[in-house]
Amino acid sequence: MRIVLALGGNALLPRGATPDTAIQVAKVRLAVASLQALAADHELVITHGNGPQVGLLAAATASSAAPANVYPLDTLVAQTQGMIGFWITQALTDALPGRRVAGLLTRTLVDPADPAMSRPTKFVGAVLGQEEARALSSERAWTMARDGEHWRRVVPSPRPVRVLEADVVDLLLEQGAVVVCTGGGGVAVRTWDDGTHEGVEAVVDKDLASAVLAEQIRADLLVILTDVAGVVAGYGTPEARLLDAATPAELRALGLPEGSMGPKAEACASFVERTGARAVIGTLGQAAELVAGRAGTQVYSA
Repeated sequence: MRIVLALGGNALLPRGATPDTAIQVAKVRLAVASLQALAADHELVITHGNGPQVGLLAAATASSAAPANVYPLDTLVAQTQGMIGFWITQALTDALPGRRVAGLLTRTLVDPADPAMSRPTKFVGAVLGQEEARALSSERAWTMARDGEHWRRVVPSPRPVRVLEADVVDLLLEQGAVVVCTGGGGVAVRTWDDGTHEGVEAVVDKDLASAVLAEQIRADLLVILTDVAGVVAGYGTPEARLLDAATPAELRALGLPEGSMGPKAEACASFVERTGARAVIGTLGQAAELVAGRAGTQVYSA
């Protein structure tokens, strides 16, 4: 089976954790251990988030004496793709001796006229207190938004049109490689009339980009890994319940929040609608059960 599996950025750097490389590498190795059997038995593409990491790099750049535009968001996404991709490919190589593993820098085409470019919603960086968030908003002209009990920076997140290196991913899979790609949703780029490309100051949602990639490479299954067991209907109410299965229409009817479960549900709904294949949302620790259809929220066509 050909599987695209999206690993959340918070799985590598949990909320509030010290952004230490050793901690993140250890988390990567734990994640890979959970995926080892899947990688051995299936054609596997691993995508990953980068929200905490790209936000930290952006903050470090903004606080330095260098010009503000020295490392724009597109370049920082490329940096985090290389950094996290290195950790994952190295862990996979150690876990799967003799198996080809490829980390691929990927770009994601977006529409610069997308209304999302003027409506920042994508959380990046560390959680902050209200006063610190206000100060950063004033000093750096950042847009800040509430994330649970805390505040974080939000940036534009246009919808992905296509992953430009999808054909390379396909070739690598045909050669038996496990592929790590589309980190942080891929580097957001636009295309000009002459066919050339330019980076865009935005971060693409990695789950939506993973769904687009999965469609492009004709995946049989899209797996969205998060820190909860699946989609909860009636969240925060006495009637709250975990959905074992749902159709795309049922997922959309829940009105899930944009900043958390909403993009994950939309990624699954879109992939299932466009391909007729299956998608699932659940936790990393249940990855094998998710693939087998025995855990998480399984998403099927109506």
